[in-house]
Amino acid sequence: MAPIYAIDSYVGLIDFRGSKAFFMLLESIKECYEALVIAKFLALLYSYLNISISNNIVPDEIKGREIHHSFPMTLFQPRTTRLNHHTLKLLKYWTWQFVVIRPVCSILMISLQLLGLYSSSWVSWTFTIILNISVSLALYSLVIFYHVFAKELEPHKPLAKFLCIKGIVFFCFWQGIMLDILVALKIIKSHHVWLDVEHIEEALQNALVCVEMVFFAAFQQHAYSAKPYKDGHTSTTSNKKLDKKKE
Repeated sequence: MAPIYAIDSYVGLIDFRGSKAFFMLLESIKECYEALVIAKFLALLYSYLNISISNNIVPDEIKGREIHHSFPMTLFQPRTTRLNHHTLKLLKYWTWQFVVIRPVCSILMISLQLLGLYSSSWVSWTFTIILNISVSLALYSLVIFYHVFAKELEPHKPLAKFLCIKGIVFFCFWQGIMLDILVALKIIKSHHVWLDVEHIEEALQNALVCVEMVFFAAFQQHAYSAKPYKDGHTSTTSNKKLDKKKE
């Protein structure tokens, strides 16, 4: 995610006076990739636990565990449910819905922008609400999955991996919100006729993201280390597991 976010923001920074449709296209590219990363992260957790939803493979030792939902999900789901093939499939759907909704919304938003219909505030706010609900549901399903299988997933250090994804998503999001507030308070304002405040805000966001992705890239390199997949480490780990089973 870090290189794609950085390249995307750098392109936007070079042409910071580009059209709104162009900026929207750049945002859509990285956010569609973000949706795919979230879905593939869930698939990675499934592989750690030897779960295959499509082949109906769910280890017996993890069936029947309790899943505790919190508000506002309790408005649509029982507060406590038991883990089975159906609930696992539901968590998968909650994650993958963002993979579908994000590209669809991006295409609609860019089309409306090119047609000059996106300028209305209620249209932009409608898309903002839909996308925030969608990404929140996807991330919520990952959090629930992590809590249920925290013990089994601990050797794979999934929390650091999850924070890499969630950190980039939410850091960039709240950073954008803070810039919006600074613009609304007129702390960020334009001093040139040829450059409006909206383009200045976009340029600041892109510049900050380019710098921040350097640190996120270093964090990701640590979280997604190649060491567990090296032959020596793999054989050592498997031997330890065999020794434990013999004991």
